[in-house]
Amino acid sequence: MMPSHRLLALATILLVLALTACAPMPTAPVAGGGGKDALDVPFHRGGNPTLAPLLRQVTPAVVNVAVETTIPQRDHPFLSDPNFRRFLETMDIPFPESVEGGRQQSVGSGLIVDAAQGYVLTNAHVIKDASRITVTLKDRRSFSARLLGTDSGADIAVLVLTSVPPGLSALQFGDSDRLEVGDFVLAIGNPFGIGQTVTSGIVSALGREAMGGAGVGGLIQTDASINPGNSGGPLIDLSGQVVGINTALLGPTGGNVGIGFATPSNRAQAALRRVIARH
Repeated sequence: MMPSHRLLALATILLVLALTACAPMPTAPVAGGGGKDALDVPFHRGGNPTLAPLLRQVTPAVVNVAVETTIPQRDHPFLSDPNFRRFLETMDIPFPESVEGGRQQSVGSGLIVDAAQGYVLTNAHVIKDASRITVTLKDRRSFSARLLGTDSGADIAVLVLTSVPPGLSALQFGDSDRLEVGDFVLAIGNPFGIGQTVTSGIVSALGREAMGGAGVGGLIQTDASINPGNSGGPLIDLSGQVVGINTALLGPTGGNVGIGFATPSNRAQAALRRVIARH
């Protein structure tokens, strides 16, 4: 006869296996485009854990934002030194010619927040002094956009597509006040202009004050990789809702060292409402 302690161990193993077999596959509600009902997305495929089904639903609403800035003509930088100007005048040497202006291009990220109106949310610093704004979807379709307005207190800008294509999807906001340290999050954006990229991590801290060059405080800190070009993209939770707008990073070389910051979604949503109300 099998000893009693072995019988107890065997019974425990069988019970665990039975409960595992009966447990439902975990799912998460994901915000659909244009105000559609949330979808149930499985976190498993072929028995393996994956975030791919979740990302298939949310990434079409994340966009690349390309900005062209006109650089005005300006005096030669040496002329800002009064001693140098006096030297040229004393020696009767002609002043150097002005530095010609030109065009500068930069890239950032954004998210569609209203598919019907073509509203795109991004950071205000991404589109600062922009003379031309181009929004590119995940499927590589590009559209011109204009600035509807900004809210500098939240570093938020609202863009409007000049031509709204059919089939757009939009993301929904989650409640950033319910975030806790340790919650899993995903950052989606266009780092270094290489194309749409997804990184994962956790909420590392809450209520961080202006750090890493950010002009706002009360930020979400995360170890999900955020790099130049990620600014304006969404920080989402595992239900597919936007809990933050990626805003800044802290790193000695301008690259990711595991300390990134996002504007809480509740503040971004309030800024969005203020901008739209003014127009």
